[in-house]
Amino acid sequence: MIQPGIAVYKPAHPIREISMFSRRELVRSCTAGLLATALSRQAFAAPPSPADPIAIVTAIYTRAAQGKGDGGGAFIIANKAAKAKYLSKALVALWAKADAHTPKGDVGPIDFDPVTNSQEPDVKSFKVAPEKQEADKATLAVTIEGRNTPARKPADRTIRYEFVRDGAEWKIDDIKGASDGEPWSIRSMLTDSLKS
Repeated sequence: MIQPGIAVYKPAHPIREISMFSRRELVRSCTAGLLATALSRQAFAAPPSPADPIAIVTAIYTRAAQGKGDGGGAFIIANKAAKAKYLSKALVALWAKADAHTPKGDVGPIDFDPVTNSQEPDVKSFKVAPEKQEADKATLAVTIEGRNTPARKPADRTIRYEFVRDGAEWKIDDIKGASDGEPWSIRSMLTDSLKS
């Protein structure tokens, strides 16, 4: 019998001690587990690549639209180094064959800026829209608006880029558009120039 005013020590129930200890440990391990999961997701999640097709085309048109937008995008085909940076190995090789086949002093088969589909670049704004995306191929459509050029046919304002994986990188394998509604393709133009 317990008398009033006298404190009696009762050891805690062993199951209660274990359960309290277990709860603390459970909270610690859950916190550690959540932290480890969050860190592993960050470690394994692929960050958005600045070298995916959309990023590549966006960078090209951002540069083409700078200033008054009259610089164009011919910088992607200006020389061998530029072609190697932007174009697939197969397209670079085809272009080299076409250039070698061109008589000395003549203009090559590509005598315009395919990025702006023009002789006189004029880019005010652009919109990039993915059309197809597979593991090793992608097709993007870019619609451009000019500052000063008269309204063109809708087909003439849209340029399509076909990308392929060239090793670990995405590269342009063809550029397609239309001139006065008539379709053109860089790859076809280069191939056709070898036939003459």
